[in-house]
Amino acid sequence: MRHHPGQPKGSRTAAESVPPGVFIWASDNSALGDETSPASPAGAHSVCACRELTRGLPGREECDSCCPHSPMLLPPWDHPQRTAAERRGKWWREKTMASGKAGASEPSNPATEPAEGSPDTSLVLLAVTEGFPPEISLFFSVESRSSRCLNSQLQEAARKKLWALESDDRDVCALFKELSARLVCMQAQEDRFLLTFRTLEEVWKFSTYLTLGYVGSCLEQLLFDQEYWLNCALMEDTEIRVTVDEDRLATIHMSLLLQEGNFFSRAVPGVWQPEQEGEESLQLCKNELIHVKNIGEESKWEGMSLLTGQRGLVPVTALDPIPHPFYQWFLKNYAVGFGISQEISGTTSQSIVKGRCTATEDHRGAAWDELSFSKGDSIEVIGFFIPGLPWFVGKSVSSGSIGFVPTRYISPEACEPLGKGLVFLSEEEKCPLLRIPRNGGEQHFTTLLSDLARTDITSVYRLDGFEPTAMLPKVPSEAVLHGCKDIQLLQSWEEINDLATTSTSELSSPGSDSAPATLEDVLLEKLDDFDDPKFFIDLNAGHMEDADVFDPILTFLNQDSYVPSFQSLYDLSFSFLNSTFYGFSDEDELVLYLETSRNWAKRTHSVWAHVRLCFLLGKLCIKKVKFSQARVYFEEAMSILDRGFGDLPLLAALHVNLASIYLKQNMKHKFSSLLGKTVALLVCLPGRSFSSENELEVMMYVLREAIAVGNAPLEARVCFLIVKLFLQLGKNDEVLPFTEHLQCLSTTLLSPDTSSVPLDAAPILSYLYDKKYLPNIALASARLFVPSGVKGAPTPIWRAGFILQNTSKLLGSQLERSSIPALACFYLKQALHFSCESRAVPIQRTLCAILSRMYLQHGVLDGAVCYAAMAVTLSRLMGEEEAFESSLSLGWMYLLHSQPGPAAAIMWQLLRSLHGTDSVTQGGAVHNLLAIALKGEGQVQKAAENYLRALHKAKETGNKRNQAIALANLGQLSLSHGASQLSELYLLQSAQLYAELQGSEDLEMELVRVLLWLAQAMVNRQRMEDGKLCYELALVFALKWHNVRGQLHITESLCHFYSKVSPNPQASITYHEHWVSLAQQLQDRELEGNVWQTLSQLYEALGTSEALRQSLDCTKQSLRIFIDLEETVKAAEAWLQAGRLYYLMQEDELVEMYFQAAIQTALKWENFSLAMDLYEKAGDTFFNGSRNRDRAVEFYRGGAVPLARKLKAIKTELRLFNKLAELQIGLQGYEKALEFATLAARLSIRVGDQLQELVAFHRLATVYYFLHMYEMAEDCYLKTLALRPPLLQCSGEALYYCKVYCHLGNLTLHKLKDEQDAAAYFLLALAAATELEDQELQGLIRAKLGDIPGALRGPEGTPGCATYRSRWLSEGGRIV
Repeated sequence: MRHHPGQPKGSRTAAESVPPGVFIWASDNSALGDETSPASPAGAHSVCACRELTRGLPGREECDSCCPHSPMLLPPWDHPQRTAAERRGKWWREKTMASGKAGASEPSNPATEPAEGSPDTSLVLLAVTEGFPPEISLFFSVESRSSRCLNSQLQEAARKKLWALESDDRDVCALFKELSARLVCMQAQEDRFLLTFRTLEEVWKFSTYLTLGYVGSCLEQLLFDQEYWLNCALMEDTEIRVTVDEDRLATIHMSLLLQEGNFFSRAVPGVWQPEQEGEESLQLCKNELIHVKNIGEESKWEGMSLLTGQRGLVPVTALDPIPHPFYQWFLKNYAVGFGISQEISGTTSQSIVKGRCTATEDHRGAAWDELSFSKGDSIEVIGFFIPGLPWFVGKSVSSGSIGFVPTRYISPEACEPLGKGLVFLSEEEKCPLLRIPRNGGEQHFTTLLSDLARTDITSVYRLDGFEPTAMLPKVPSEAVLHGCKDIQLLQSWEEINDLATTSTSELSSPGSDSAPATLEDVLLEKLDDFDDPKFFIDLNAGHMEDADVFDPILTFLNQDSYVPSFQSLYDLSFSFLNSTFYGFSDEDELVLYLETSRNWAKRTHSVWAHVRLCFLLGKLCIKKVKFSQARVYFEEAMSILDRGFGDLPLLAALHVNLASIYLKQNMKHKFSSLLGKTVALLVCLPGRSFSSENELEVMMYVLREAIAVGNAPLEARVCFLIVKLFLQLGKNDEVLPFTEHLQCLSTTLLSPDTSSVPLDAAPILSYLYDKKYLPNIALASARLFVPSGVKGAPTPIWRAGFILQNTSKLLGSQLERSSIPALACFYLKQALHFSCESRAVPIQRTLCAILSRMYLQHGVLDGAVCYAAMAVTLSRLMGEEEAFESSLSLGWMYLLHSQPGPAAAIMWQLLRSLHGTDSVTQGGAVHNLLAIALKGEGQVQKAAENYLRALHKAKETGNKRNQAIALANLGQLSLSHGASQLSELYLLQSAQLYAELQGSEDLEMELVRVLLWLAQAMVNRQRMEDGKLCYELALVFALKWHNVRGQLHITESLCHFYSKVSPNPQASITYHEHWVSLAQQLQDRELEGNVWQTLSQLYEALGTSEALRQSLDCTKQSLRIFIDLEETVKAAEAWLQAGRLYYLMQEDELVEMYFQAAIQTALKWENFSLAMDLYEKAGDTFFNGSRNRDRAVEFYRGGAVPLARKLKAIKTELRLFNKLAELQIGLQGYEKALEFATLAARLSIRVGDQLQELVAFHRLATVYYFLHMYEMAEDCYLKTLALRPPLLQCSGEALYYCKVYCHLGNLTLHKLKDEQDAAAYFLLALAAATELEDQELQGLIRAKLGDIPGALRGPEGTPGCATYRSRWLSEGGRIV
């Protein structure tokens, strides 16, 4: 676990310290920090301390019509399974622990027996704010969607990635910062993150992302590698499920609310008597919303009623805080000048409906706009019937009259729901909101995909085997390879060929029906089928008094019903200024003209024209922020309007604009009298266009009331309208919280058996997150979006393009043809499937080309070939040029996949198709690829001929780049067949041409490849300095363009050059360090660990104390990585290497600790063979060292030997006993040496290797000699000689004979005092020396013989030993 700054080292968090269900009682001196309550099971609902403590008390009443039933992101605070007594007892325990009074006892029944010292509610709230730990655990599990079971293999892979991230947690911190949480630490072994929050907004945003499913998706993007994303079947079936302790999250939110001391709460009357509290106390109704502030008193806070606006003191025990963070944010940020109107009521289970309903009572309308009806009459709902509203617009089926209908006299049971999954909007409203602006819409991403698919293969030659976009060769898993061949998912070949008869007009892109320029164009659909009338404004004084001048406009505006031409008069953008009127220089002239028209409308009693002119004048006043004047115009229009339902848009616009001004000018009574009917017109008429930005204020007020009374359907409907208007106004920052809330409501308002959501706002959310530069969340939102197929809604093509773009942002790079992320694989295939269904061939070809290039970049060449072949077939339906390009690309894919045969066949076919044409450049491109294919088939001569043809065509067109490539390919061909001098000539010419070209990344990366070939050619010719220059120049170009993979390849070559070809330890270290940094950039942990290990060995070889310290640091870096990757063997070797380095650094106290760690690593995984090797290598460290050599015995004898016997590794056991014998000889422990040498000799006979047997017996002879057992030593020496063949095989064998016989001569002469035997041994030694022709050695032996009387005369009789001594071993006996 990695701790962050600010957390005491070695400390444990509250979540770690206290297991579920256990309370820890600690004194003030306890090592524990803040105590915590036991964690509740993940997914359990939370309990609000305030509400729970007041539950069950006298006077506590619940009212379904007043309590909110809206869905909550945080869990509800009440929990049916817990009683107030349990909750109070729990908080009492925690308060006692926080105070350090371990001996304090809790009341036995706090609910009924509030004993002395029992905490009141204020103490409970203090416990929340002071004693509750701010951390929360986020657990994750990788599960299969189909089986709903844990995927243990992927879970382990995710855990390994998390271990790797613990060493560098910048990416994880950045992710959780984007998710509005703060990372405390990661605990990979427990599959969890420990998070904390410091502000209410952080809790709100994080809980929102949790509800919307973004957290799990973001973790997938963090923890899974490219092989997972390329395996589409696995990816589709897998999800990361995250769980948090909802009790803890809710309590953290409560704690932050109380710390801030400024929040909204519901009143819980009955727990106090306000008349006894004094005049300052606030009189409250049950469940009334109040705004409370902490004024410094423990028991009472200041409160303001949202119903009456009155202020006063409220006891803390009467507070029931609203738990939903969105509600707290909204009520605080969108306050109004007066209280709740009580016009809207709450609802329990009723939903929004439409159709016909039945009157339950007689009703006579009190005003012209109210419908009269009798009991039992059938009334058709105009738009929606929303429960809780006082009015709706209805039409009498019998009379045909339209008017406002009071909902209390109506039974909606006969009405029908809005439709499957619609809940709060109509089908017509659904599509426009899903449209994205042009800079993030369908056409934008269709163009982006086309750019990605573009290739220059028909005009630019290719270097042999070089594709700058491709990764180093990899061996993909079988699942990935299988996923590449899902042609059935795309389209059968028969279906593709059937398309050959389709007309070209049908082969269109699904993006051809492009979205309008802006959301405004979508939401306010322009009716181009009608010619809107235009009116010229003539302010000539004489004309102003002429009624005929105003007759056209009065006639146009006096129509008694709505016509499409009126749309420009009512809309949000004041389009009538440009579309309906012209000829005025400024708006004041227009106002004068409209005022005059209004006066003529009054004179002629043109009621409708009068109303509409007042409305237009009012709108223009609003535009100039003249609200009082606008109110006068609107009130005038309302006063003369007596039959407005023929033009519902006008009626709605008048009501809403006037209500917004009343609200803005704090005219409470007028606003309240207008509100009921205004709300009906505002929210119950689907498809109504907005007329003013001020409508937002009315909608915010209605949303406030819906929250206050808990009317969830109304809340969702108003929230939808707010989002729609905000988007239309282009206010992206303001709309985001409401869109998120709408998405949550869309999910939670559905019944459990409904699969489709009313409105999937994921595309809009993705667009908004992208604009706020939240790439992780934008990507998660887009991935969770499921295209519905609704016309006008975003398609899989939009999703694929958006994911491609944002994944590149996430990786910190521009989206280019050279960097197509693997994460987009599944979504590209879904887009391809969609385009196949719509028979859009061009976009199919585009997607196949992108998929082919993506698989190539990630080393899955089978997939690259598969989709390239698909693109060829599709191209044949489009034209010869497209077919030629795709065929050339397919041939290149075959060449990169080392399949020259199919590539050559394609090239020959393309050459035949070019016969008789003047396509010089294309012909050169084909000859170049054909030459590469022929080279792969071993046809060197033909390959060279085609390269020369390609070179000739490049010269013919004057294309220097293609000339350079053809020359480089000729050079590589020569180099691969040993013609280094010719290769150097071609490559130098190629490099010279590249130097003349204008530098770009593609050109200079090709030059890098040429320089590497040139360096190899020069090294082959022993021109080391020139070769080094080429290597380093290549690295300079790769560094210039920040091409990490190019740098990796060049650096590897330089490391080999300085290590093996032209050794330079310091330069080798420098480039190995660069290699490490490149592996880190590529996040290739395995490569990084291996290079660290090599770097450690390079530093060790330098031998200095500083170098040894550097070597140790490198070893520890590799050790950390190998542990993370669970590379047991490499991790154990790293532990051992660290121990060896500590020995060399003379820090002996740590040596054995690291050795034992290495051995235990192997034994933990029951790798006994590895453990045996480690024991031996650990012993070798002491054996070959100069200190503590005796410590080797315990590793050899106590560790390695038993394992060797267990594994029946006789040769290893023999080697160990030889080392033990040699060690004891060096330590002068000859008795022990004899034991080990004897065992070694016995084992050597079992092994059956005469050389090993000779070595063992020679060492045994040496031990006997040191033990003064000279006869046994003589016998062993003779045994070694008996193991050699009678005839000398080589000079080395003669030298061995000479030395052993000399040693025997000295032994018998000086120790056994047997001159005759000594003479015989010296004579045999002399014979061996004579065989060696070594005069000096012969002279030494003759001198020895000269010291023995009569020795030079030779023995009398049979040569041999004169004195008989027992020679058991040398005469064929077995060792005991």
